Amino acid sequence: MENLAALMAASINSGTPLLIAALGLLINERAGVLNLGAEGMMLVAAIAGFATTYETHSMTLGFAAGAAAGMVMAALFAFFALVLATNQVATGLALSIAGGGLSAFAGQKYVGMSLPATAHGIPGLRDLPWIGKALFDHHWMVYLSLLICAALVWFLYRSRAGLILRAVGESPESAHALGYPVLRIRFFALLFSGALCGLAGAYLAMIYTPMWVEGLVAGRGWIALALTTFSTWRPARVLLGALLFGSVTILQFHFQAVGIAVPSQILSMLPYAATVLVLVLISRNPDWIRLNMPASLGKPFRP
Repeated sequence: MENLAALMAASINSGTPLLIAALGLLINERAGVLNLGAEGMMLVAAIAGFATTYETHSMTLGFAAGAAAGMVMAALFAFFALVLATNQVATGLALSIAGGGLSAFAGQKYVGMSLPATAHGIPGLRDLPWIGKALFDHHWMVYLSLLICAALVWFLYRSRAGLILRAVGESPESAHALGYPVLRIRFFALLFSGALCGLAGAYLAMIYTPMWVEGLVAGRGWIALALTTFSTWRPARVLLGALLFGSVTILQFHFQAVGIAVPSQILSMLPYAATVLVLVLISRNPDWIRLNMPASLGKPFRP
């Protein structure tokens, strides 16, 4: 039971950055914008959050710096994709590559450095037998991610603003004809997405690791992008998918701990193999994808 509790706790911890980033990407894709630069945004935010925390000894400032860095990267993408109407796929890929290079350059000073461990969890509840370690011994960002997920469910399906956002993603021409500022809505959706990707990157560098090495995000930005498709652009399904992918990621360490003789290379590729497998299974039914996907996803709009 103790091993199972540890596995559940590790899976939740591993799935949290995927959940936060995927929720942000879901919002800009619901608005009709495809941003493939999540990996770059998370990397820049990771070094920004780590460096700020290392220099100031304040995790609050570190998370704020990570969110701000993600928003700056998202604003850069918005300038090209919304103002200049460039190809969103190519722009996102360029942002991802640029973010990887920028984070490697800015993080040279901090390679191999680590942050001191801090106490986490909900006092009182984290000491409960079994369930305390599994569910209540986490950083506050884990619980914040759950609140964000619940808030986005309400926002998208119970609020007027959420309805407008979804309308912009389905038919920006119709939304514009009704007087809604399509580009402004998409811009703020991208900023929100950048802030969440920034928080996810900062969480990886400050809590999950906590240290800085080049390429720290290790493909999680791409997994978060796949997770939005896997969840058919629904926040509740993003939560389930993040826990699933988090469990697959942590299995490699669990197998090694219990002595299962599996080559480490195979264990390391499990999360990415699972991502490819899920996308292949989903792609077998293109009609189902078209039914759930925002109709104007990836298509530029000029008023």
